[in-house]
Amino acid sequence: MKTFNPFLLSGVAVAAMIGCAAPAMAQDSAPADEFANDEIIVTAQKREQGIQDVPISMEVVSGDTIEEMGVNDFADMASYVPNVAVQTTAGNDVIYIRGFGSPPANFSFDQAVSLYIDGVYAGRSRQTQAPFFDIARVEVLRGPQGALFGKNTAAGAISVVSAAPTRDLEAALVGSYDFEYDGFQVSGHVSGPISDTLSVRLAGRVVDNNGYILNRATGQKNPQTKQQLVRFTALWEPSPDFDLTARIEYGNQDIKGGVTVSDSATLAPRLRQDRFLEDAALGEEGIRGETLIASATANLQLGDYTLTSITGYSWYDSAMVNGFDQTLPNPPGGVTTNSTYNSYPENFDQFSQEIRLASPAGQPIEFIVGAYYDTSDYHLDQFGGFNINNSALTYFGLLHTFFDQQTESYSAFGQATWNATEALRFIGSLRYTRTMKEATFDGERIYGPYNLRPLTQAQGKRKENNVDPSITAQFDITDDIMVYATYGRGSKSGGFVSNTYGTTDATFQYEPEKSRNIEGGVRAQFGAITANVSVYDTKFSNLQVSVYNPTTSTYQTGNAASAASTGIEGTFTLKPSRNFDVTTSLAYQDIRYLDYPGAACLASQPVSECNPASPASIAANNIAGSPLPYVSDFSGSIQAHSWVPISSALELDVTGVVSFRSGYFNSDTQDPVFGRQSGYAKVDLRVQLGDPDDRWHLAFVGRNLTNKLTAGSVFRLPFPITNTTRSIHYLEPARSLAIEAGVKF
Repeated sequence: MKTFNPFLLSGVAVAAMIGCAAPAMAQDSAPADEFANDEIIVTAQKREQGIQDVPISMEVVSGDTIEEMGVNDFADMASYVPNVAVQTTAGNDVIYIRGFGSPPANFSFDQAVSLYIDGVYAGRSRQTQAPFFDIARVEVLRGPQGALFGKNTAAGAISVVSAAPTRDLEAALVGSYDFEYDGFQVSGHVSGPISDTLSVRLAGRVVDNNGYILNRATGQKNPQTKQQLVRFTALWEPSPDFDLTARIEYGNQDIKGGVTVSDSATLAPRLRQDRFLEDAALGEEGIRGETLIASATANLQLGDYTLTSITGYSWYDSAMVNGFDQTLPNPPGGVTTNSTYNSYPENFDQFSQEIRLASPAGQPIEFIVGAYYDTSDYHLDQFGGFNINNSALTYFGLLHTFFDQQTESYSAFGQATWNATEALRFIGSLRYTRTMKEATFDGERIYGPYNLRPLTQAQGKRKENNVDPSITAQFDITDDIMVYATYGRGSKSGGFVSNTYGTTDATFQYEPEKSRNIEGGVRAQFGAITANVSVYDTKFSNLQVSVYNPTTSTYQTGNAASAASTGIEGTFTLKPSRNFDVTTSLAYQDIRYLDYPGAACLASQPVSECNPASPASIAANNIAGSPLPYVSDFSGSIQAHSWVPISSALELDVTGVVSFRSGYFNSDTQDPVFGRQSGYAKVDLRVQLGDPDDRWHLAFVGRNLTNKLTAGSVFRLPFPITNTTRSIHYLEPARSLAIEAGVKF
């Protein structure tokens, strides 16, 4: 049996790219280090710093890379950042860093990997429909970031920084047509000064594509996506001592159709790009939603000190209807009835305020202190529909549960840096957070002969206090080599079960999860070579989980005792000339449950060891030593870029990316037959012609060129809920082939 070797495949691809780039390298005889010092500025520690000076394992994906390679969401971005993975589902897509994330099944989970948009906390995936629209960069911080970054960063944080207004007038318009998706995308912006003190930026995007899966029941491609986005940003600088940036972004999205495909529950999956799904009693499958996010960031100079205020507001209204592909696995083939379907209307709003004071940099003692407050309201409806007619069960009915939650949190935080010498620094951080939540859960039968699932009531209140400290030692061996060691803790608040049938007061609440991280790293630059490596040991206690039990067709939500991840990750960049550069990012991790009593049965466990139909057997089950699902041991990417001047008026720009992951379980039950995604590599390519002043370009953009079909997650739909037991796979995006044209003014 052949085994997957991502390093061999990636090495071959990069060798080919380097071969293509060789003529470009030969044309440029300038010293290598002339092109090696394009410093990347980040704000991971709430100050502007060069990335090589930051003692954190982090990656930065530039706005140019995101725009050029068609990165539209976190699943796309994960291809460029090792040890970051995204689980695709019909509910909420989940980001995992170093193997840890919050499962999507319980909608009210705060995410263990928190998103910040221009400094505003966005802990729910639907708070922004297009986080990578007209941005400057994305900063990915691996490991707990609770001390300085904020709440619910037990596994890491992602900071999205939008493109800012410019002091000079500029405009751009880019359009593309995708031949595989039969759709187009148009985006653009206008930016410039209104007066000596006021600059503005207006950006917009329109998306209209027809998806990558043929629904044979309707003759349409799924998922058909229509999206409209607009963002307005204003920068007011009335004096050298004060500036104010205000942003408001609105998004409207309508997705018709889903991404599930059926396959066998007893054979290895053979994923395909077709499905059969008729509309259900709840209407057309898909997702529609509106989002609004606004922020105001003010900076006031108080002598040498800087006072910063960040005010944020976020709102979304979303409704999702799910059906599951009715195609029967071969044999016997054919289709079955659309027997189970559901819908999840959501509504959310949040207000937040942060204020912080930063001392001047370059002093023996530097500090940042601040306070944070937010309040939010969340409402979730769950409609579960059934149309079952087989030898074991006849049922036609609709159940409804509803969940309301109010949350309020306060934080005080600080970070101090002691510059012991010019080369040695010690950094200590501390954050205290108090969180208060109140929630209710109820259910009703809208129609049907009886309650196919138990309908119960629950209510509760929570008050909790979390303290997240960290300490870091940082030493400059030379001007170009820095090493660091860090110890930090993170936490994620507890909460309530939002959408599990049969929830009672006794099962309504789950406790906060906590993480501990020990990490060491080196950041080095040797002329044309940049090398950043970190090793880590991360442990989670009271890990929050929600796993699917196919026997009872319900989710088990709660705390899973403890798990640990140990690994190494690194990024290496070679930039020998202005014409060519190559970046390799690699990660390895070993992640296991340390202790997990009361775990849902794994598919590999015999009934004598764990019986999924017996609550007593599940209560006695412990899967300590088992791997976590949705996590690869190896992941990484190799990106090569070559720029070739063809004439004084024309240049060729080529970028190739190979991203890969080793195999992983993509099912909660870790089924070794249908629930394991084999290792894979995906290839992206951009070939662009344009003028040297970047005033226009024409490009071919291909993603997943070899059309490698993968499933983000999978579960088993059992008899008698369906006439024939089958596996349901959430198919990730297939090949995309697009032509793009753009102009700048």
